[in-house]
Amino acid sequence: MSSVCKLMPEQESAHGEDGSGPKAAAPESTRGGARWWLTVAVDMFMVLCGQTVATLLGRLYYNSGGNSKWMATLTQSAGSPLLAILLLFTPAPAADEPRPAAAKMAPIYVGLGIIIGFDNLMYSYALQYLPVSTFSLVAATQLGFNSVTSRLINAQRFTVLITNSVVVLTFSAALLGIGASSDETASSVPRGKYPAGFALTLAASAVFALILSLFEATFEKVVRTRTLRWVLRAQLWTNVVASTVSVVGLLASGDWRTIPGEMAAFKDGRGRYVATLVGTAVSWQVMAVGSLRLIVRVSSLFANVTGTLSLPLVPVFAVALFGDRMTGIKAVSMLMAVWGFLSYAYQQYIDGRRAAGAGKGRAAAECRVCAARAGSDPDSPA
Repeated sequence: MSSVCKLMPEQESAHGEDGSGPKAAAPESTRGGARWWLTVAVDMFMVLCGQTVATLLGRLYYNSGGNSKWMATLTQSAGSPLLAILLLFTPAPAADEPRPAAAKMAPIYVGLGIIIGFDNLMYSYALQYLPVSTFSLVAATQLGFNSVTSRLINAQRFTVLITNSVVVLTFSAALLGIGASSDETASSVPRGKYPAGFALTLAASAVFALILSLFEATFEKVVRTRTLRWVLRAQLWTNVVASTVSVVGLLASGDWRTIPGEMAAFKDGRGRYVATLVGTAVSWQVMAVGSLRLIVRVSSLFANVTGTLSLPLVPVFAVALFGDRMTGIKAVSMLMAVWGFLSYAYQQYIDGRRAAGAGKGRAAAECRVCAARAGSDPDSPA
């Protein structure tokens, strides 16, 4: 797997997505080449599969008799030891690779890890209080939130297409709020909890958007390198802190006392209980690593756009697996969310073309300058 997931050893591009924001330099051929698109496609596949499977397994945990919010929260970060194994197979760091001081990175890991831990908790409550199809559609608003955090933290510019994406996604979530009554009749959803689930999903989406932008700022301004080793290291330590938050919550809340009974009463037995939790933990790590790789390779906004691609997948599987209702309002909301995603994705395509054109123009100008200088210099003595 380490050979498939190998990142470019240097920074990705000399320009941000809009062609104006500075990033560390890299050869122009690196970004946009066949190998670059192949690795981006692999990262996108990891995000799509990991997020879809993890969300469905999270709902399955509740539908099959699970009830511990802190256990559900723990599964979202408990797979981090797998990253330590992957670290053993990553290439050794280059001699000139930047090495930020541990004293500088430790507060970043702790701060991000604590935020991730509580964000996971909000998602755990929200996933129990909403049908999984509704949950996934409301969670798509994180793309709009990420546009705001990227503007404030990562200096991402707003365009008409990005603004359109934010507005459409906001209306998409608002439609689901109007259609609350039909979803509250679902047998697997606690009655009266829809408003709380809706609010928690929005809050968790906003915090998740903030986390992505903070990760991008960390790699841009502190780590200043984009190797697979640093991606895994950042994901590992922040998830260790998030897992610590979850374990403390599990012990302090007393939920740990209910785990044996919950396991015994779980549908189809203890084996399925363990398999569901392990599968959820692994899926979230696959999604998280793919997302972080997209952040350092492209941007936090692109990573969020990729996550939004799973939007049409989860509701379809939820209708088939859990009997969620696909109401007219929910179908319109899904179409609006897809519209918002396509609007945003097209903006990324325009920015990429603009940046590539600017890079070629600069290269041609430099060649002309060099040729002029060579023609004007006197011949050197032999």
